[in-house]
Formats: sequence, structure tokens, C-alpha cells
Amino acid sequence: MSIIKSPPAIWHGQLLHLTCLSILLAAVSVAWSHLGTPYPITFWCAIAVPIFHQVFVWLAWRLELRSALTSRAIGFQTYLIIFFLFFGGRFVSILLLAWHDRGSLSLPVTLRFIMAATFLILGLYAAYSVKRYFGMVRAAGADHFDHSYRAMPLVKEGIFRFTSNAMYLYAFLLFWAIALGYSSTTAVVVAAFSHAYIWVHYYSTEKPDMDCIYAHSSK
Repeated sequence: MSIIKSPPAIWHGQLLHLTCLSILLAAVSVAWSHLGTPYPITFWCAIAVPIFHQVFVWLAWRLELRSALTSRAIGFQTYLIIFFLFFGGRFVSILLLAWHDRGSLSLPVTLRFIMAATFLILGLYAAYSVKRYFGMVRAAGADHFDHSYRAMPLVKEGIFRFTSNAMYLYAFLLFWAIALGYSSTTAVVVAAFSHAYIWVHYYSTEKPDMDCIYAHSSK
């Protein structure tokens, strides 16, 4: 028998979100001050884009689950456009920051190259696996909008053979690869923030949503 589980409330998990975000922003502020507050506009734009992205996704997902309001207000295609604009903005903003701040990271060249290459390879393989086996639309949260996605099996190909959460674990290494590739200390701070903050999104927003959407599949 299928188990019907009510969608999480709009604010469910968001106290955790706000608490963790406050801690991360405090840590980022301390790190940036320690570096001498370089490139304030570019730096804080690179911090702001992930925040706007994840807040948008939280509201869009929860409103869709509870009342299909996102579909009725802007439509799924418009949601996808906004989602991927924010997603692309993450890369553009950290690239701009890394370019401006290039050469500021004091790491041996060989070590930096090995780390950047390793993160780049893992990140690209994760991105390829998402596109090839998972699908970019599904990765953007299509299962919140289209019930047919909820019947799809778990993906076990590509990098998903090693972990079910490869997008957050490995794909976000691309930000580290950019920061290390340009040898930018401020970009490293942004990469660390972005990587930590996506896990805040997972535990405060995505996991409660998935527990509702896929409740029937665990019974």
C-alpha cells in the first residue's frame, strides 16, 4: 500500500538553514578580513549568488510541493531558466573573483597543480555523470513538478556507483579547481563556503522534500 506523506511546511528545516548560513557568513567574514578585505564587490557577489540560488530553490520547491504555486505563478520552464541562470552565476562569479585575485595563494606550484587537476577531473566526471545518467532537468528538481520522475529508479551508473549524492560531493569540486587553478585565496574561501552551503541546502530543504516525495518507495 502506498504511503501518503504530507509535504513539509514552508519553514520546515529553515531554522537549521538560517543558523548554518549565519555561522558560515561569520566564518567567511573573518577569513576575508584576515586576507585584508580584497575585492569587496566581486567577493561578496560570489558569496551572494549561491545564497540567492538556494533560497530561490527552497521557496520554489516548497511552494510547488504544497500548492503547485510555482507552476501556476511562473511555470516549470521559467523555473528552470532562473535555476540555471543562478547555477551558471556561481561559476561566473567565482571565475571573476579568481581572475582578479590570481596568484595570491601561497602553495607550491606542483601541489597546487596536482590538487587542481584532481578536483577538475572528479568534478567534470561528476558533471558528465549527472548529464549522462541523471539528467540536468531532474537534477534541477523536476521531481517536485512532474510525478513521472518519482517512479524512476535510483541512478547507479557513472560516479553514482560510488555515492548517491555525487552532485554535492564531487561536482562542487569544480569551484575548488577554479580557485586553485588561479591560485586565489579569496576564491578558495568562496569555494569552501559554496561547498559547505550546498550541504546545508541538502539537510534543511532537499532531504525533507525527498522524504515526502519518495515515501512510497521505501515501504
